Amino acid sequence: MNTASGPLVLIEPYAHRGGGHHQRTLTALALVRPDSLVIAPGGLNDDLAPLVQAGTRVAVGPAGPSARVLLAAGRAAARASAAGQRAFASRRWPSAVRRYPHQVTLLARCLTEAGCLRTARCLAPGAATVVILSASEALHGTSALLGGTPHLRFIHEVVTAEDVPLRWLGRIARRGEKRVIALYPTTAVRDQVAAAFPCLRGEVRAYAVDDGRRLTDAEREGARAAFTIPADAKAVCVVGGWWPYKDIATIDAALARLTEPLHVLVCGAPLDDITLTRWRQLSNVRLHTVPGPVADQVLRLVYAAADAALVARKPGVGKESGLVMDAVRLAVPLIVSAHDPELVARLAGEPWAQLFPAGDPNALAKALDKLAAEPPVRPGPSASKALDMHAAADQAAFLTDTYTRLTKECR
Repeated sequence: MNTASGPLVLIEPYAHRGGGHHQRTLTALALVRPDSLVIAPGGLNDDLAPLVQAGTRVAVGPAGPSARVLLAAGRAAARASAAGQRAFASRRWPSAVRRYPHQVTLLARCLTEAGCLRTARCLAPGAATVVILSASEALHGTSALLGGTPHLRFIHEVVTAEDVPLRWLGRIARRGEKRVIALYPTTAVRDQVAAAFPCLRGEVRAYAVDDGRRLTDAEREGARAAFTIPADAKAVCVVGGWWPYKDIATIDAALARLTEPLHVLVCGAPLDDITLTRWRQLSNVRLHTVPGPVADQVLRLVYAAADAALVARKPGVGKESGLVMDAVRLAVPLIVSAHDPELVARLAGEPWAQLFPAGDPNALAKALDKLAAEPPVRPGPSASKALDMHAAADQAAFLTDTYTRLTKECR
């Protein structure tokens, strides 16, 4: 294990956004290394208050003239992208025109990353690790060259591919890819990125970390009382915003098929009010809604009140599920769709995970009804191994070892 003594530099461009497993991982990594430097160009969300309370060094502004120029350019590009998305939102525009603002978004993210890397170079020249925790899926070499710093970058998903102008820019900066190691939470994301960037080195590594803060019996009892859910009733939670990759339609159809009473806790943003109104009218559903985003303490309350966490995604979605990771981390049983073969292989045979065919409301309804007769088993402390989820200290050591290898190769 590497014993480099420099600080752990954690760059999180989205630290200002609502809480989630991204912010939770940032906190866990920073707290396990007291000398950490967190670079958050957009500021910190309230959920990251533990960093400030622990005295972690946090940089929310640029350090050095190069960083100031790059971050200012990134902000200007982000504003241009937002204006373009509003102007070209209509499908009357050709696809190439509607894609243009999203290409500007990729450029904005690249410039922001480069400004953060320049700040890291100025504030922590002897860093043991420099890692962008939520990195763009494009312009990897450009970020490294403009930032002037080798780095690791977690790529969570591929939303937008490079069009011709950005591909040209990427080719010009191709040599910068030698100063980068990409980290992919799942094999599916690795395969997507590798197809577009065959020269970019990368490794598969789960992003979420196990902080060991499992729910207690007292929290479960308090949560049941807070939501007025009787001790002998059954409850599931549906956590997170209803984004296009979530299979809310299957949940909707399954709830209408229930034959046993079920409490359903919905927490997140955005949600669909029409669907929620329909659920309230179902005879076997007792609905509890907690519009998000919410603080981590409230999220723990939602999970604590549930007998199981319900995760339904559309077939083929292969990015890391923060909801699955959170449920295992908190010791909450899972009812999860078989949308990703890799996830299915990890969960198959686990007593705390109930799988159902993706897109099959009948199978989901049967799994939910079964809660009444067969109380699910809670994940134990070793359950995180099934998902390759590591403790924060182990993750920090891995990042340091990987970064050390990268910097040696760059000399």
